[in-house]
Amino acid sequence: MKNPFLHTEWRKLIMINYEVNPEILTPYLPHGTELDSWNGKYYVSVVGFKFLNTKVMGIKFPFHINFEQVNLRFYVKRKVGDEIRHGVVFIKEIIDKTIVKMVAKMLYKENYIQQPMKHSWQEDADHLNIKYEWKLNGKWNSIAVKTGKILKDTLKDSQERFIAEHYWGNIQIKKNKSYEFKVEHEPWKIYSLVDYNIDVDFESVYGKSFECLQHQEPSSVFLVEGSEVSLGDKKIVI
Repeated sequence: MKNPFLHTEWRKLIMINYEVNPEILTPYLPHGTELDSWNGKYYVSVVGFKFLNTKVMGIKFPFHINFEQVNLRFYVKRKVGDEIRHGVVFIKEIIDKTIVKMVAKMLYKENYIQQPMKHSWQEDADHLNIKYEWKLNGKWNSIAVKTGKILKDTLKDSQERFIAEHYWGNIQIKKNKSYEFKVEHEPWKIYSLVDYNIDVDFESVYGKSFECLQHQEPSSVFLVEGSEVSLGDKKIVI
């Protein structure tokens, strides 16, 4: 991608995936898109990861180069000519960086909120222990995984590939208008899961519509290594 709006690395992405009734997603569906499914099932994902070596329009802003993010997202598609574009819609994105929040909300209309965050990356001879935390209403929420250290490719037509390999972002603006932007990165590899822990107050963090996830077991949990990522400028869909 020539002269991307944002160039960074997304690393150590925890992806926690829940099957949901598609009706709870339709209020968030951007104009021009439709819900995307895997084997006829619809998913939301809680995703936590680190931004590293971040540049916005080629500039590294002090104290905004390396930072955590946790988001809740779901999956859409849009037909453009003969092409089917598989995209992601972010319901809410949590960070602890003022400039990133301001730019994303002002230019992309993304639903960013700023909360205290921290992370832990630990490893021993055989395992990785990855954890992301954010503080809301005086309580620390967290997602964490323990994995092996060997990376493998996602399998064709697998749920892991469906979740991890989306190369477009879509943003709801109003009933007859949305934004779309391209996301470029190499195919991601995954680690084998050993254990996981989820300590999230879903209603407080994401609203009443997603309180149903509080006592629901995820359909899958995995960790991907990530890669360098470039995000293009937004395009208007009307």
